[in-house]
Parts: sequence; structure tokens; C-alpha cells
Amino acid sequence: MNPIASVRRKARMLDEIIARLDKLQRAVGRLETRQLAALDADDLQANEAQVYSQWGEDGILQHLIRRVPIERRLFVEIGVENYSEANTRFLAEENQWAGLVVDASEEYMAALRQDRIYWASNLKAVALFVTVENINALLTTQGITGDIGLLSIDVDGNDYWLWQAISAIRPRIVVCEYNSFLGSRRPLVVPYQPDFRRTQAHYSWLYYGASLPALEHLGRRLGYQLVGTNSAGNNAFFVRTDAGGGLRARSSAEAFTPARFRESHDAAGNLNFLDYAAGQELIGDLPVCDVATGAVQSLRAALAGEG
Repeated sequence: MNPIASVRRKARMLDEIIARLDKLQRAVGRLETRQLAALDADDLQANEAQVYSQWGEDGILQHLIRRVPIERRLFVEIGVENYSEANTRFLAEENQWAGLVVDASEEYMAALRQDRIYWASNLKAVALFVTVENINALLTTQGITGDIGLLSIDVDGNDYWLWQAISAIRPRIVVCEYNSFLGSRRPLVVPYQPDFRRTQAHYSWLYYGASLPALEHLGRRLGYQLVGTNSAGNNAFFVRTDAGGGLRARSSAEAFTPARFRESHDAAGNLNFLDYAAGQELIGDLPVCDVATGAVQSLRAALAGEG
């Protein structure tokens, strides 16, 4: 057989295997989410199921869309890498939602455009480093405005500031990453920098984002109630207050879950698996902003004020 033809044949076989595994993955996810729906548990973490999400967000979102009336099945997800592991992929695959996915990497977005899901689903993929200054222009340029089903933000940095800046859309459900190393009581945020990159802000990778109380504070101001967090301790879920659904609002104190993953790095760039207290101590001298008062001080001083 011609060597080139042989390579192409093997590539087709590999594509077929990947497609079959993907179908199996979706089928298992479908069964699991149906079982969870039958249980009808109110607690978000009891509804966790992992299909394409990094943790249990797929199951939580299935629970939320069963409860919250969604008139426009459209999502925006910011920070998706190549979209193989994402909060909204199961919505696109299983529930036929349309969506805009955004990542700073053109390489990742190019890979997504070659993925089966890109022609099998109604997706738009945009490569852009999203900032407060360009987020609304991005949405309006893509024709996404007004009431939509879901917004998911996971950019490892300016998540709070992006959500605060968004005015082009009014999602009924919001998923936003929080940083449990910023504490569980004070509304603390890393000060805004348009070019913020977590891996460059501090070698530990622990200095980024916002505390859960900061997101709760912002959510209330924007008309959202906090309904829970995932068991991994990195994503918070909000429902627009006027959207209904009968979901119980939870305070950040009640919903807070410390991160159970250990991704801290040492100065040489190696994982060093710091625990919660050691991680907070390592970034203790770095500045944070209290969004309730506007005061900027070191994380150590802010945490000392938690009492």
C-alpha cells in the first residue's frame, strides 16, 4: 500500500475511534444526568456529573436548566482552551444549545474549528484576549445581546472584572470561577490589569481572581443570587433573581468550598502541592482590593481582618 494512503487510512480509523468514544461518553453522561434528575436533589453538589466539564459542572448545569426557564438556549463561555473540556460542551452536544466560545489562543480556536462538534453544533469560536475594554464589543459584533441562557467565565484572573463590565447580555445563569485562597469572608479581588496573566502575576499561580464573597457581592448588585459551588471549590453558580426556578439563595459563607486541587508551583516552576494555609501565606504580601470598601491592602492584612 502507498505509504501516504496508509497514513490517511490510519488517520481515518483514529477519527472513527475518537467519534465512537465521544458517543459513548455522551451516552454515559445522558444516563447519569437522567438518574440525577430522578433524585431531584436541591443541593448543587449532589447533582454533579462529569461528561466534558473539568469537574462536575455538566450535572450541575443540567440541574439548573431543568429548574430555570430558558427562553433563548444560547451560551457564552470565555476561557475554553480547545473546548475538549468545557462547561458548555454538553449543552451544545446533548441539548442543542448554540453558543459563542472564546479563548486567547488562536491555536486552540483553530483546533476547535477542526473538531466534529464545530460542524455538528451551532458554535462560533473567537480567539481574543478578553478584557473589560473589549468584552461588550465582542458580544455585539457576534450578534449576541439581551437575554441569553448562560454565561461562563474562567480566565484565571479578571473573571470578576469581566462579569462586572458586561452589559450587552443578561444571562439567566452565570458560572464564574472563584479563588478560595483569597479567603471565605471578605469580598476580595486581585486589582484589575488588562493584560493580567496568572502564570506571570506570581510564580505560585495562586494569585488571581476573586473570593467567593466578592462574587456574591457583585451578583447581588447585578440582580443575581448565589445558588451554590462545585465540590472542587473553584466554580460558583448564580441565577438571575427574576428568572425564577425556585432555587434557594445561599450566602457565600454557606456555599464556600475550599479548593480540593493542589496546583501551586515553586519558584522554579515545579508543582509543590501546598495546602490551603501555606498557599495563603505564600501570596500574603500581594495586594487585593475589598470591593465593598474600595480599600487596597495586602492579602495577609485583609485575612487578618476576617477575625
